[in-house]
Amino acid sequence: MELPGLAFALWMFICLYAPVDGYPSGKVREACTSMIPCHGSSPQPSPEHTITVNGTEFKPGDNIEVHLFGPDFEGFFIQARDAEHLHSPALGSFMLVDRRLSQLLTCGRTKNSAVSHTSKAKKKYVKVYWIAPGDAPKRVQFLATVVKKYKTFWVKIPGPIVSQPNALSPTTPLHATSEAISASHPISYLSKPFNASGCGSMKFCIRNPSSCDPESASCFFLSFQQEKSSVFIEMSGPSEGYLAFALSHDQWMGGDDAYLCVNENHHVHVSTAHLKGRSPPVLDSENALEDVSWRLVDGVLQCSFRRSIRLPTYKGRFNLDSSYYIFLADGEASEGGRIYKHHRQPLITNGMYNVTGLPQDIGGSRSPRLIKAHGALMFVAWITTVSIGVIVARFFKPVWSHSFLFGKEMWFQVHRMLMLTTVVLTSISFVLPFIYRGGWSKQAGFHPYLGCTVMALTIFQPLMAGFRPSRHAPRRQLFNWFHWSTGTTARILAVVTMFLGMDLPALDLPDPWDTYTMIGFVAWHVGTDLLLEIHSYCLVRKVEVIEDDRVQILQSLTSAEAEGRLFKQIVLTIYVCGNAVFLIAFLAAINQI
Repeated sequence: MELPGLAFALWMFICLYAPVDGYPSGKVREACTSMIPCHGSSPQPSPEHTITVNGTEFKPGDNIEVHLFGPDFEGFFIQARDAEHLHSPALGSFMLVDRRLSQLLTCGRTKNSAVSHTSKAKKKYVKVYWIAPGDAPKRVQFLATVVKKYKTFWVKIPGPIVSQPNALSPTTPLHATSEAISASHPISYLSKPFNASGCGSMKFCIRNPSSCDPESASCFFLSFQQEKSSVFIEMSGPSEGYLAFALSHDQWMGGDDAYLCVNENHHVHVSTAHLKGRSPPVLDSENALEDVSWRLVDGVLQCSFRRSIRLPTYKGRFNLDSSYYIFLADGEASEGGRIYKHHRQPLITNGMYNVTGLPQDIGGSRSPRLIKAHGALMFVAWITTVSIGVIVARFFKPVWSHSFLFGKEMWFQVHRMLMLTTVVLTSISFVLPFIYRGGWSKQAGFHPYLGCTVMALTIFQPLMAGFRPSRHAPRRQLFNWFHWSTGTTARILAVVTMFLGMDLPALDLPDPWDTYTMIGFVAWHVGTDLLLEIHSYCLVRKVEVIEDDRVQILQSLTSAEAEGRLFKQIVLTIYVCGNAVFLIAFLAAINQI
């Protein structure tokens, strides 16, 4: 067999035995290199679909319209590659026009370097924008894989070739998206990303994550550098819509001096604005910014500009020689430049800073300290103290029945101490969001309602325990049932409430890490509980056969449980250590946001 035939046979073997049956959701990262769907059949020879673009030349940072059309098709996969080396990785990044039909994918190390379908719904036409990278080769060709039906598809349909005649100078003027701005201040294209050199020594920098490299595709960066009577400002971050920062006298939106870099029809529009409460920003008709430049490459939006330290003739502009809280936000924008509310909490500095004062290199937080404390205390209460307290009460009565602490059985004292600690931690944590919000939050979904229910059950549980009947009283069995059911309900609701709270904008732990970790904790607790239940059942069923009169005597529960003392203590020790690992993981995540 010739080599091409051998390669094709190998490909067919992989596809037929691959653990996936195709990609109806468009998540086709496995096919980034080959662009071949594993559908168990060979590609069709003659394409029925066409790729077109709106130009034949490009320069770094240019946006090229890419169209894919033809007879009804279910799936597609579009990339741009070096026309001289079509087996090379995907180049540049794409921007979407209709998110219902298409989605961005990351092939290799380049973010948003490919586009695919979102479902297998039939479609005739797809339009996207390709953004030329700064290091693009001279000639770039567009390729597409199209799936008409599961067994009918075409691979690497060749599209137009666009060429780069010469590199774009960093000072070459581009057409501005605002006539007023272009008339007064020319806009230029940034030839390379920002860097952190001089942060803390020559310029005031804010970075998220802390100390991240602004050349990284995951770094939010804001810097201020004083130059005589003006300040040069740089802002960058991963965003397809807009980036914005604001100067504020407090940690709440409203009455703030804002600056926006908005992706408007695939060119960046830089403007000033004024924030009024939680309403959309009011853009200024006059722009006080100079030396405006921008760059939009590989999903990272960057802009820079200069403004005077004092602007007495511009209403709403703050003086830059005073101290402010600094907000940094990102979000989506429409093709016309209309911005939408940010999906997550803005980055906010932990204190007020003067950007023209002593240069610093700081971070910030996307979660207020009170909300962080709220989450941390709830995790301590419901991952640590409650869980251990329940295990002790359920399985350690016989083990510690003859050990006393302050005049009471040890198991009871440990259980009571842990549960009272839970009540105290939950009560303190419960009031913190109300202090932060100044009242009830209408934007937190079911989380506050479930939280109030958990708080009520948490208070009711110890009150009910205060009226506990004596051990042999007729109503003791009824009390035990109510005590168990109330506690179990509170624990289940608390876990559900924490699941909902982890993804709220004010906390927003890393996703999907937070969900998987919480599922891991629940599985860890349920697994430990089942292990101890099975162990207790085996001890109760253990029988000592006494030959005298052929009588089998069932061991007493107390003595049987006492035999398992060592095993239970080992399990409890491992369980406590495991809970500590989960707790530390959650607290570390809270500290990082």
